[in-house]
Amino acid sequence: MIRAEGLCKSFRARTGRLLWVRHGAPKVAVDGLDLDVPEGAVTGLLGLNGAGKSTTIKMLATLLEPDSGRASVDGLDVVRDAARVRPLVNMIAGGERSLYLRLTARENLWYFGQLYGLSGGALDDRIDELLELVDLRAAAGDRVETYSKGMRQRLQIARGLVNRPRYLFLDEPTLGLDVPVARRLRAVTRQLAREQGCGIVLTSHDMAEVEELCDHISVIDRGRIVREGTAAQLKAGLVVERLTRILVTGNPEGLIDALRSSLPPGVRIETAPDERGTLISLAAPDDVTGAAVAVVAARGAHVLRAESVEPSLADLMLQLGGSS
Repeated sequence: MIRAEGLCKSFRARTGRLLWVRHGAPKVAVDGLDLDVPEGAVTGLLGLNGAGKSTTIKMLATLLEPDSGRASVDGLDVVRDAARVRPLVNMIAGGERSLYLRLTARENLWYFGQLYGLSGGALDDRIDELLELVDLRAAAGDRVETYSKGMRQRLQIARGLVNRPRYLFLDEPTLGLDVPVARRLRAVTRQLAREQGCGIVLTSHDMAEVEELCDHISVIDRGRIVREGTAAQLKAGLVVERLTRILVTGNPEGLIDALRSSLPPGVRIETAPDERGTLISLAAPDDVTGAAVAVVAARGAHVLRAESVEPSLADLMLQLGGSS
């Protein structure tokens, strides 16, 4: 298990140019963060830009030292035992970082494999397996500088898996990927967690991806974990308006007045023309779909479609944006 307790990290902003550099007040990136990442599960780390997600991941992966607090990987301290932690972890970040552009794909994987102590036939077999996984076998001998953005990101995926990590950090991993490759990466993520027991930390702005993959989600805001639970638990705890949309034929006289008088006070009602009739939108603290459809039917209008829009993780992010 990865465990973080009271983890803190601050940075000092620099201003000025060349020799005229001034250090500003420290900016707190992570502030007393507690986090557990079990093996065999995908843990989501959600938050707005600047919330502290990437800084947290870099500390857990031994790329940054915390200012205070403690983090461990299978009981090994990420600072004192960094050399023993690194073979257990790896990271895949969105974009095109962590590759040598003048080397070929195969040479990149050979180099990173050597850093993790792999060699000989075992490394060659692992490279072939990974190139097949990310569909780069045909371009394995080409320099990475000739690759497209998507090809470079696929090679980054292979690089992050070269050492068969026990814990894998995915920081916006599908950024810039086309749909088939992104789907393949999500399938690999599920397989690593559920079949191979890998513990995975995922950060993503794709809420559908988070809901699909994550067994548990921790929400970080201003460097602290402010909420956690499953996707269903987080959505159930949201205090947001429920939206109902009803598409009716025509524009029956008196229908909107009937809705206002029949539904609870505070329900906001809006109408918009539609090529098939009128779209009625209702926003309320609770779901009013059934009551609204009953009123519409009583007025003799024909309902073409009725839907209740449930709260989503995107609503959670919007709520965080308002509080920040």
